[in-house]
Amino acid sequence: MTVAAPSAGASRSPSRFAARGLWRAAGARIADAFEQEWSERRLFLWLPVCAGAGVIVNLLAATDPAVWIVAPLAALFGLAAFLVRDRRALMAALVALSAFFAGEILASWRIAHVDAPVLPRLFIGMVTGFVEEVDYRQTGARFVLRVSEMEKLGAPPFRLRLTTRGPPPFAAGDFIAAKARALPPARAALPGGYDFARDAYFARIGGVGGVLGAAEKIDPPQPASLSLRFFAAVDRARNTLALRVNRAIGGDNGAIAAAMVTGKRDFLSDEAREVIRRAGIFHIITISGVQMTLVAGIFFVGFRAALALVPALALNYPIKKWAAALAMAGACGYALFTGSRVGSERALYMTLILLGAVLADRPALTMRNLALAALAVIVTEPEALLGASFQLSFAAVAALVAVYEGRMRARIASAAEAGARRGGRGRAGPPAGQTGFVHSGIGGALFATFCATSATASFMAYDFHELSPYVLIGNPLTLALIEFFAVPAALLGAALSAIGLDGPVWAWLGLGIEAIMRLARWIGSAPAANVALPAFAPWAIVFLTLAVLSALLWRSLSLRLMAIPLLALGLAGAASGERFDLVVGPGGDSAALRDASGALAVLGRHRNAFAAEQWLRADADNRDKPEAAGRCDALGCTAVAQTGAPVALVLEAEAFHEDCARAKIVISPLHAPGWCAAPLVIDRGKLAETGAVALRFDGESVIWRTARAPGEDRPWSRAPAPRRVAVSKPKAEDDDVPGD
Repeated sequence: MTVAAPSAGASRSPSRFAARGLWRAAGARIADAFEQEWSERRLFLWLPVCAGAGVIVNLLAATDPAVWIVAPLAALFGLAAFLVRDRRALMAALVALSAFFAGEILASWRIAHVDAPVLPRLFIGMVTGFVEEVDYRQTGARFVLRVSEMEKLGAPPFRLRLTTRGPPPFAAGDFIAAKARALPPARAALPGGYDFARDAYFARIGGVGGVLGAAEKIDPPQPASLSLRFFAAVDRARNTLALRVNRAIGGDNGAIAAAMVTGKRDFLSDEAREVIRRAGIFHIITISGVQMTLVAGIFFVGFRAALALVPALALNYPIKKWAAALAMAGACGYALFTGSRVGSERALYMTLILLGAVLADRPALTMRNLALAALAVIVTEPEALLGASFQLSFAAVAALVAVYEGRMRARIASAAEAGARRGGRGRAGPPAGQTGFVHSGIGGALFATFCATSATASFMAYDFHELSPYVLIGNPLTLALIEFFAVPAALLGAALSAIGLDGPVWAWLGLGIEAIMRLARWIGSAPAANVALPAFAPWAIVFLTLAVLSALLWRSLSLRLMAIPLLALGLAGAASGERFDLVVGPGGDSAALRDASGALAVLGRHRNAFAAEQWLRADADNRDKPEAAGRCDALGCTAVAQTGAPVALVLEAEAFHEDCARAKIVISPLHAPGWCAAPLVIDRGKLAETGAVALRFDGESVIWRTARAPGEDRPWSRAPAPRRVAVSKPKAEDDDVPGD
């Protein structure tokens, strides 16, 4: 008897059915999770995410998006979402697209709103204008000038940021005349690095430099505007208090105290900045959410207690709402006086929304309110999304709110369980949501700090190329000291300074800062206190951000688990960042190349300290200062790359004759002649097209990364004008060589 063998298709059918069953089960779980998110209105939390994505795409685009196309798309997708509102998944997708294009519109509107001239080249001449803000330093000062006129410049920038070597003979609000040397705002020192030119554009700063000689106060051609006079008066008051605090406490402790009280941070020495940076507590010298929340809380409790002292008010009127309204006014005043930065603005928006919820009899501390605060920042300052301050502050607060919401859900579930037990005459134990190491006391604080640190770790590593493992120790302790010393002392000292009784308050604050600095030095001296990380692949931060958002915003476990593959992709991108063997700054007057030891060494007659720091950080190099590469003379510098290729940095045009014939790589801030025979020429014209460049040598090939995209033309990074270059070599060595 012969038995027929089963066919291949029949043998595969059970596995096919099993796979289909798994897919159907997974799809059903995702659908159930989506319904849960919809019923709890959690999809709203993704609205600022989608709008923020549109903002970022706009700001990182090579050219300005066409608003006449983007605006109709936003309206079209919004209308389509309304028409299909009964189909939830489709509606959510269309709303997300509408929010994305709305974000692009907001960014374009902001770009047009702040548009102002930028210096095209080096400027040396007389300039007049109103002083808007002054930041005193240990020596000299830095100030922002609202420009009235600039010598031989028809369309001057709206603002200049200048420095003085000595104490300035003027204050905010004065109209001055001075001879200044100013340059266009610096572009990114390496591809993917911090772009000061973009930030300066949105601050309407069209040039940076210094005052040559002495500035003179003169009569203005016309009175300053009311807003300028108001903010100048605020700045004068801030400086008066900052100087008073700094002198009362003295040293770096006084500088930190001045930063905590007024937001003025320029008194601090580089050594002290390094100490608190290595300890992972640099946020103590910024006005952040902790200070804003504590100030608002002090105002709220104080006003409510004062109103409660009057029985007629306490029994007949909603004094809680009155106290919330007065606390909102106090928080706005505190934010105004301490300087408006993204971190403090986010904290202010969040505080106002929380207190507004009290006025409206709604829950205050929710993720929805944080989403509203994020939308407020996106509408008013969309460019902030590319800054570390926004990323770190919102990630940390989102993690803390997620922890709080989790605890509240646990308490509600525990209360329901306890009620069921009592109804069933069972023995009711302690509420599970209020017990356990991670729910209360020191354990709860450490767990919340761990969650906030984990949420911000990706952005810390991406923006600053470092992590501080001991931040779990430093943050809770420093925050406790800030709550106990800094915020009460800031409010009380500022109030008492008007009558000269603030001395004991600053002495009290100095004790707290001394404790913080001792802690910072102890943490910073511990082994592996600061872990250096190389630059990520550019796409890594996208997946890391989505992983953080998925873990914090989704409520259902099925959707939260999406954070795992997103995190894996982000970590893969973080580990695959390309190393560079040669990096050239955007000006072409300095570079860094990898020497025979494999470490970066700086090539240039004058070191650019900021650029060198950026290059070392991106290379995961913890050195404070890199070694000098090669040798320099009056005409330029020469060195040998790790590959053995001769490298020449030409600083004077006369050096092109020799270096173009001898070197394999020629770098110059000048325009190289067309006859330069070097295989690789990175000159002024090339850098105008590419911005800073990072090169990796792979055998005979060279892999380029550029700070500017091909064809890039944005208001803060204009496309270079075409230039014709001579290609015939001069007949005699003493002939003029093309160059600037």
